[in-house]
Amino acid sequence: MTDKTKAIAGLAVFVILVTYPFWSVLGSATAASAPELELPEGEDNCVEETQFMTANHMDLLNQWRNAVVRDGEREYISASGERHVMSLTGTCMGCHSNRDAFCTRCHDYSNVSPACWDCHVEPEGN
Repeated sequence: MTDKTKAIAGLAVFVILVTYPFWSVLGSATAASAPELELPEGEDNCVEETQFMTANHMDLLNQWRNAVVRDGEREYISASGERHVMSLTGTCMGCHSNRDAFCTRCHDYSNVSPACWDCHVEPEGN
């Protein structure tokens, strides 16, 4: 065996060993299913439609924060015309009172760490 053959064989073994963890799971990986959320009892709708809230709730909360803190606005009018007080703890946590069963499940699934609780006090009993 020549030095060139040994080098190619060694390089091939190296590439196989280094890339093995990646290509070995290609066929066995399954997509994680979205978490089942415990929806609030007795509530038919949120401040907006479910699909909108799933995709945009953080943007909506940021808009609420800016409107309340910077502009002094306290009322939100939804797309359906309903009026809501702009409040994380008062409005959102009023229905979604169990943070672990609702918020944390989705945030863990999405691998995000919102900073809500850095400033807001979690309602008692949760």
